[in-house]
Amino acid sequence: MRVLLDTSVLVAAMVEAHPAHTQALPRLQRVKDGTDTGLVAAHSVAELYAVLTTLPVHPRISPVIAQQLIRSNVLDVFEVVSLSDEDYAAVVDRLSALGIIGGATYDALILQAASKANVDQIVTHVLFRGQTHAEKAASGFRGNFPAFYRESQAKSGIDFLEMNRAK
Repeated sequence: MRVLLDTSVLVAAMVEAHPAHTQALPRLQRVKDGTDTGLVAAHSVAELYAVLTTLPVHPRISPVIAQQLIRSNVLDVFEVVSLSDEDYAAVVDRLSALGIIGGATYDALILQAASKANVDQIVTHVLFRGQTHAEKAASGFRGNFPAFYRESQAKSGIDFLEMNRAK
């Protein structure tokens, strides 16, 4: 299966102290052992570095250790999916047409990369920017991101797996 892991899952898989580590690690291991073909959006590599080097863990993850973690767990194992100028323009056009603003833009880039790479599944912890299912329902799914999500899923046939966050 062609599986795109987003930054939230990669961080949880690589950081043992992360509350979702036991959920995320098997997803990374499936890619590393060849059970699944792993893909990652190019911008997620930079985001992963930014998150790892600022994560509030003790001891802190140094820039050198973060680079080593990314190299051995992502760059040496996953296919990196880059977006073209046209891909970025298409995302911005769709977001503006739906009235979507803010951080959901980065979720949309994940969807665009997954669609471009013909993945079977996206694995994420934060498809809707960290909201729980109850929070999503209570907020009315702020903006129209669910419409974008459903449209992307319908067009691509991609399965979205939102891993339950640890309590």
